[in-house]
Amino acid sequence: MAHPAGSAPRAQVVIIGCGFGGLEATKALCDAPVDITLVDRTNHHLFQPLLYQVATAGLSAPAIAAPVRHLFRKQANVTSLLAEVASIDPVQRVVHTTDDGTLPYDHLIVAAGATHSYFGRDEWARFAPGLKTLDDAFEIRRRVLLAFESAEKERDPQRRADWLTFVVIGGGPTGVEMAGTLAEIARQTLPGEFRRIDPAQARILLLEGSPRVLQAMPEDLSEKAARQLRKLGVEVRTGSRVTSIDAHGLDVTPAEGAPYRLASRCVIWAAGVAASPLGRRLAEATGAQVDRAGRVTVEPDLSLPGHPEISVVGDLAAARSHVPGKEPAPVPGVSPAAKQMGRAAATNIVRRLRGEPTEPFRYRDYGNLATIGRNAGVVDLTTPFGRVKFSGYPAWLFWLFAHVYFLIGFRNRIVVLFDWASAYWSRQRYARVVTDIEPAPTDG
Repeated sequence: MAHPAGSAPRAQVVIIGCGFGGLEATKALCDAPVDITLVDRTNHHLFQPLLYQVATAGLSAPAIAAPVRHLFRKQANVTSLLAEVASIDPVQRVVHTTDDGTLPYDHLIVAAGATHSYFGRDEWARFAPGLKTLDDAFEIRRRVLLAFESAEKERDPQRRADWLTFVVIGGGPTGVEMAGTLAEIARQTLPGEFRRIDPAQARILLLEGSPRVLQAMPEDLSEKAARQLRKLGVEVRTGSRVTSIDAHGLDVTPAEGAPYRLASRCVIWAAGVAASPLGRRLAEATGAQVDRAGRVTVEPDLSLPGHPEISVVGDLAAARSHVPGKEPAPVPGVSPAAKQMGRAAATNIVRRLRGEPTEPFRYRDYGNLATIGRNAGVVDLTTPFGRVKFSGYPAWLFWLFAHVYFLIGFRNRIVVLFDWASAYWSRQRYARVVTDIEPAPTDG
């Protein structure tokens, strides 16, 4: 960005990633005397908490995504670039992109996010897609809808049952919400549309390796969530560890009893999260440490040891919350934490520019919430008056309006509200469109 003759050059800030952390950091630097280069390998900010709604045909992609350039069209100190970061040179203070671009910086915020983790079994990815991007959502939606179509054409009863068996691996919020919605599709949306099959007879299984679903929530809410899932027709199996996945099903080892085989042609992965590979490359370049999930260990102010000009935020950071009078506590990998870290990193850049000391990051925990399905959810809130827990229809309403409130853009809020209202009263999902009808991957 050009500057008037004789004026002092403005500090150059590069922000990698326009997820929740990068978005909030960029907004927080709106009035700072800096020039910002925001680089992302997609052209949109994605509201990931509702991504499963796209995967299950409840919402269209534009309803939960917003073009990055449109978001910052009025913020004059932002230049947005569509590019993928290849490496970071902390000595020269330059970011290199895969298209041979170079982005010099005085301050760097790395908010590259997370990807799927298959716990060392990456070959499972082609048989059990995860859910992190719009492409992932489109692929899952394709597999779910084509499973019903394939069952309609299948004459053999056993192979038809395989197509109508849906397995979700992972009992966190994404897995719980996905399983509940699949049950709604099978039991409420599709009946009456097929002639040879009854979609309501589909089996929906949720597998979780730990003793209960929604581990981050209190045990009583976990139990209520499991009961609500079972009421929808979901088979919840906790203490179940997946040992192999192929094109025709998966092998499971339960905590008690003998290992068994599940025949399924539609498996969805919601079990593991790993930091972006950029985290390890950054750690190698700076000498920083990474944890088992590939997250970069940061200082209390979210900067890197020996590199105060580099901050790491969001799912890429192994950060701790430093509340006075308490032991530092790990920061969870949730969107509110990423937003708070983005704002904190931006504030500390401004403090450095003023010659002031930086402040340690303090995470404010507002609680957790998840929807189970129609009229069902669980909420665990942290308030000034203590924790508030509730479930069922009130929790579902709270979840609905909270997500609408935090969506980016007035148009998206209106569209989502309209689509949800229409789906609620009609029990239909109108985003059931697929263009690629290639069969699911095979072993051969």
